[in-house]
Amino acid sequence: MARILVAEDEVPMRAFIRRVLAMRGHEVVAVADGAEAVQKLSRESFDLLITDIGMPNMDGVELALKAARDWPDLRLLLMSGLPLERQQAHGIGELAQAVLQKPFTMVALNDAVEAALGAARVEA
Repeated sequence: MARILVAEDEVPMRAFIRRVLAMRGHEVVAVADGAEAVQKLSRESFDLLITDIGMPNMDGVELALKAARDWPDLRLLLMSGLPLERQQAHGIGELAQAVLQKPFTMVALNDAVEAALGAARVEA
């Protein structure tokens, strides 16, 4: 299964995502913001980054742009509950495999993750 980094500032959402993905057999590392995510990415290897758009210190769009530049093989999923943030995320082009609308179900999360990882395997 995949190594997944989750950047999410809301503790309950971070725990939900970690639990759902771990149940599918993924190894999940979760951090509270984009700055922590960059530190993890600098030291460890991941297959997928799932990031909230609205976070303190470094938002998800800034994180996605940095990740795409510095770790081009890393797959990206963005998530947000706010329409304006989702619109901002769509403005960054094809960097992210999807933008998940919060709240989302376990099924929607798993489907998005599998699609992103499947796309990575196809391109490899």
